[in-house]
Amino acid sequence: MIVPGLIGGLMIGLAVVFMMATLGRVVGISGIVDSLIPPRMAPDKIWRLTFIAGLLLGPLLVALATGESGIGRVADHVPLAVLAGLLVGVGTVIGSGCTSGHGVCGIARFSRRSLVATGVFMVAGIVTVAIMRHVI
Repeated sequence: MIVPGLIGGLMIGLAVVFMMATLGRVVGISGIVDSLIPPRMAPDKIWRLTFIAGLLLGPLLVALATGESGIGRVADHVPLAVLAGLLVGVGTVIGSGCTSGHGVCGIARFSRRSLVATGVFMVAGIVTVAIMRHVI
């Protein structure tokens, strides 16, 4: 059984509220990862490493508990996945944030910049899927 979207969304929302309440920070995954890479390494790296470890271990624990990984046939498309990851990384630099920072936290804080950024990456995603399915 894969965790239903409603429960997953609730868990994301609770994590965001918890992070804001305890650390006074928004959950921007790209910013958290970026702050762990020298020379910009943040002095408060313990919570950042713990957060990233939770992101990596959470799905593993769900897979072990349910017997389902929820992962499709990724192995057949590793080069494409790596390229996509690099492009997303470039996009987070250009857009000054990622989907979690803009889409989840920024919109919840009524940030105009986040609303525009989220709209842009949603449209870009829709166009990309349309091209991949109907043109290529």
